[in-house]
Amino acid sequence: MSITSRFAPSPTGFLHLGHAFSAWTAWRRAEHFWLRLEDIDTTRCRPEFSAAILEDLAWLGLDWAGVRVQSEHFSEYDVALQRLERQGLLYPCFCSRAEILRAQAAPHGADPVYPGTCRHLRADERREKIAAGAPYALRLDMTAALRAASTTRKFFEEGHGWTTAAPEAFGDVILARRDVPTSYHLCVVHDDALQGVTHVIRGEDLRAATHLHVLLQALLDLPTPVYAHHRLLTDASGKRLAKRDQAATLAALRAAGAEPAKILHQFEESRIA
Repeated sequence: MSITSRFAPSPTGFLHLGHAFSAWTAWRRAEHFWLRLEDIDTTRCRPEFSAAILEDLAWLGLDWAGVRVQSEHFSEYDVALQRLERQGLLYPCFCSRAEILRAQAAPHGADPVYPGTCRHLRADERREKIAAGAPYALRLDMTAALRAASTTRKFFEEGHGWTTAAPEAFGDVILARRDVPTSYHLCVVHDDALQGVTHVIRGEDLRAATHLHVLLQALLDLPTPVYAHHRLLTDASGKRLAKRDQAATLAALRAAGAEPAKILHQFEESRIA
């Protein structure tokens, strides 16, 4: 089977070794490899970070069939959103971020689990709030979504076999906001289908999100790829490399004289892919 995969970083900072390992892990297995810039958050993503991603990956010796920039395709994601809305699976949520953050924590990649406060508003109450200009987000009605996709939620994950998706832990997840008119979850399933991705190869920190993505694929009649989740690179203390912790960037390693061949050799020798 010919493998099509992708690397899909968000340009909110410079790449570090953990990103490089994830990109290399997908690239080395794929006959067809895409680079995707997940820059829908236009307030945090910056052009210089996008440019640096291309420069860093090229320095490592990775190549790709093309680059998809998500912020150039908001209209496409809106079509998918409207499809879910026509199915009666979305509702407007008027709760503030502070109210939501007081709720229970959710799996990585999700908003905090929402108690469903606005799900119970009457249609006329929703219309009145929207007409008055109240800010709102669009949430997926998880109970209704599970009913709609009750028989089409299986996926294959390498090393784990066939699994039935169980996205209930995400609750009524947000799929669009006023400031960001779509969400990572909606964009990723749309783009994987559009680009013919057969294998989603990414870090184990996104394993939980797979359950939600498979649900969205079922609701939107999209194919479900094979999933593979690799271990995450850690520092000397065993802590996962992360932008927020200022992990050493590829740009800094390059400036210090690091050789890309040696970095890739270390990835190969680590045998953690």
